[in-house]
Amino acid sequence: MRAGYVRQLMSGVYSMLPLALRVRAKVAQIIREEMDAIGCQEFLLPAIHPADLWRKSGRWDLIGAEMFRLKDRRDVDLCLGMTHEEVFAVLAGELESYRQLPQAWYQVQTKFRDEPRPKSGVLRTREFTMKDAYTFDIDDAGLDAAFEKQRGAYVKIFKRLGFDAVQVEASSGLMGGSDSVEFMVRAEYGEDTVVYSSQCGYAANLEKATSRLDAVTDEAPPGAPEKFPTPGVRTIDALVKSGAPADRQIKTMVYLIDDAPVLVLMRGDHQVQAQKLMDHAGTEDIRAAGPEEIRGLLGADPGSLGAVGVTDIPVWADMALRGRTNLFTGANEDDFHFSGVDVERDIVVERWLDLREVVAGQPCPECGEPLELFDAIESGHIFKLGRRYAEALGATVMDADGKEQVITMGSYGIGVERNMAAIVEASHDEHGIVWPTAVAPYHVVLTLVGNDNGAATTAEAVYEQLKAMDVEVLFDDRDERPGVKFADAELIGVPYRVTIGPRGLAAGTVELSTRATGESTDLDVDGAAAAVAERVRADLAGA
Repeated sequence: MRAGYVRQLMSGVYSMLPLALRVRAKVAQIIREEMDAIGCQEFLLPAIHPADLWRKSGRWDLIGAEMFRLKDRRDVDLCLGMTHEEVFAVLAGELESYRQLPQAWYQVQTKFRDEPRPKSGVLRTREFTMKDAYTFDIDDAGLDAAFEKQRGAYVKIFKRLGFDAVQVEASSGLMGGSDSVEFMVRAEYGEDTVVYSSQCGYAANLEKATSRLDAVTDEAPPGAPEKFPTPGVRTIDALVKSGAPADRQIKTMVYLIDDAPVLVLMRGDHQVQAQKLMDHAGTEDIRAAGPEEIRGLLGADPGSLGAVGVTDIPVWADMALRGRTNLFTGANEDDFHFSGVDVERDIVVERWLDLREVVAGQPCPECGEPLELFDAIESGHIFKLGRRYAEALGATVMDADGKEQVITMGSYGIGVERNMAAIVEASHDEHGIVWPTAVAPYHVVLTLVGNDNGAATTAEAVYEQLKAMDVEVLFDDRDERPGVKFADAELIGVPYRVTIGPRGLAAGTVELSTRATGESTDLDVDGAAAAVAERVRADLAGA
């Protein structure tokens, strides 16, 4: 905002100003070059979609308020595209033979998502630009190969953008499919949390991560659960004070999933991970039941709930409770709990699931060493979609045996403005932004200080020389104090500053300053442009 890159129009919607537009174009160009390098072809698909496409894929009803929906003058249901699996699958339906596969298509297009809580500037917005690519193959082996090719391209993209992105296991969410990998950039104010093992390299988004469960040996339970009074006890901690350790309690929560009640059971010292629950449910239409709804279902208030003897409401239990005995839980009667609960004997569990949210220090599922957590920004996400969208929208080809075969798809996304923000978060200091040369709005800012000794004439000459050498140069010839000009150059983050003024010219030199290091050196006036151009070319070659 201070550097003049963006302005907020309303919540989650930003205008890109000239400096930002230059950076955005360079980020998009790097993405395009790496997509083209692996054989992708660029498309441009509509941003407005007919609802029928989304109904065929099942996502019209699956997606909630995040989708912008509207009607045209003929009263036809439409939506603004959050993503383009459906539209690309329709185009893939024009393919006829396995001989036309594999295909790899992409676009750089505006997306819309009615975020409930837009935040972090251009990181989480309601209107944004994304590169979304899609691959089409005859079988799973082809999809696997395409997925790895895209993964390799993403590694190159992020290296060129100036940061190392950690690959992590991720939730596929409403996209569906199997393998899902996010590319994460460490950032102090990142919106995501990565669970990581420095010992073996295990990495996963907190929404997907799991940890190793230590073996637990419980005492044998009594022949049946035993009810005991717990007046005023409504929390895990309060029950702990009554002699029930948190790791021996069963926490019972009531959710409404597509308006149908489900009991979710967790160990008392564990928290449910909302995205995991959503993934297992296969819908975003999930909410915690309210107190009156809970009392109507179970006859007790929150804090006294349990699943012992419940047979008319589905029960989903976290894997940490499997095989556990002699536990404590609510009795579905205010001010009473059960002890001596044997989970598999006393509770009818419909589904055993991994629902736990991992916390730092728990053992890694692969190596057993303590897990670390760090904040990060999601810079890219790739999925193996499989046949869901192709089957729903009729994308089939004839295979080598003349039989109709549903195409298998992959989906690969990178947010353009999101990566601009990720670069800034990963590369800044107390003075402002520090852009890598490959994406900086300009390579050099030429700062004129005073106009004695022909400074203006020399500055004009160096400016023209730099342009002739394909160096992108911003000429700061404003009538401002040197300190103001220097501060502005640091704020906007241009990689190099060439300062031309009477004092240096008296000695036959100009000053070259490097934004990333703060180092300055004097260059001979006659060779200054060539020396700066060489620096820039070296940076770009390294990217």
